[in-house]
Amino acid sequence: MGAGKPVTDATFVSDVLQSDKPVLVDFWAEWCAPCKKVDPLLSEIAKEMGDKVEIVNINIDENPETTRAYRVMSVPTLTIFKGGEPVNSVTGAKPKSALVNFIESAI
Repeated sequence: MGAGKPVTDATFVSDVLQSDKPVLVDFWAEWCAPCKKVDPLLSEIAKEMGDKVEIVNINIDENPETTRAYRVMSVPTLTIFKGGEPVNSVTGAKPKSALVNFIESAI
């Protein structure tokens, strides 16, 4: 589960905040049905837009520090980080076209 590379509380700074390109972080959980709908869409987007944006995922149950730090209250939450800062965020399952537009508007 989880499109892209898994990140953790321990790797978040190096994998996301210090990344040279924008990073879409998928905050998800095993018990989250909408997360399972978003996952294959993010996999497709990763193949299509991988040169422009890195897609990673973080399990909120296993990584409470990062989840708390960015005030993630519901999943899935997709947050785009650019230059070490969160620049845009969306919550809930969205169609692929909406996800692509969300990413393109932030990067």
